[in-house]
Amino acid sequence: MNKYIGAISFVLFSLLCITAFSVKKEPHANKGFAVVELFTSEGCSSCPAADEAVIDIAKQYKEDVIILGFHVDYWNSLGWKDVFSKSEYSDRQKQYASSFSLNSIYTPQIVVNGKVEFVGSDKTKLQQTISKELNNNVARSIELSAKETGDKKILVNVSSVNASNANINIALVQLQAQSNVAKGENEGKVLHHINIVRDLKTVDGNKKVNTILFSLPARLSKKDFEIVAFSQDKNNLHITDATSVSIQ
Repeated sequence: MNKYIGAISFVLFSLLCITAFSVKKEPHANKGFAVVELFTSEGCSSCPAADEAVIDIAKQYKEDVIILGFHVDYWNSLGWKDVFSKSEYSDRQKQYASSFSLNSIYTPQIVVNGKVEFVGSDKTKLQQTISKELNNNVARSIELSAKETGDKKILVNVSSVNASNANINIALVQLQAQSNVAKGENEGKVLHHINIVRDLKTVDGNKKVNTILFSLPARLSKKDFEIVAFSQDKNNLHITDATSVSIQ
C-alpha cells in the first residue's frame, strides 16, 4: 500500500511542478515588440499582396507583433473609393515620408516601429525587421483598458510612465473585413483585410492618465474590434512602447 501511496504522491508532485512552471510563462516586462503599420488602399493593384503578407505575419506571430492597417485616401479619385480610407492616414504617411527623407508617398508601404520603411509586399524584409525588433530590450509601461459604456461608445483609459517626450496614439482597430471591389484597378476582386484602423486619437504622453471615447461604426459590435495604444517619440517618430486589449 505504501508503494502505491508513494507513486501517487510522486505523480501529484510532478503535476504541481508542471503547473508552477506554466504559471510563470508570461511576456517579460522588457521584451521587444513590433508595430507594423501598413499604408494601403483598395484602389491600388499592388496592395492586395501586402494585405496577404500581413495576414500571414499575423498567423506566424501570436504576440508582441501589432499590425495596423491605415487606408489612405489619395487613390479614391481613380475609380474606387476605399470606405476605410481617411485623409488623416495620408497625412500620417506624409509625416513618415518627411522623417525618412522620401521624395513622395506610395502604396503599399510598411513602417515598423517608426524606424524602418519598405515596400509592403516584401514579406522577407518584414520578417527580418520584426525578428530584429523582437530581440530588443524595451521598457514596457503602457497600461490600457477599454469598456463599452452603451450607445456604441467605447471608453478607453491609457497611462504610461515612460512617455514624457512622446505622444500616445490610441487606435480603434477592426479585426477583419472583406470588400467586393466593383471598379478601379482591383475591379472584380474580393479583398481581405485585418486590423484596419477605423479611428486614431493622439494624446500628450506628459499626461500620465488619459481618457478617450470612441464610437463604434454602424452594424458592428465591440467583438469586432480591439484597442491598440502605442507611444511615439515626438522628434524621430520611433515607437517606444505598444500594447493592445479587447473591449470589455
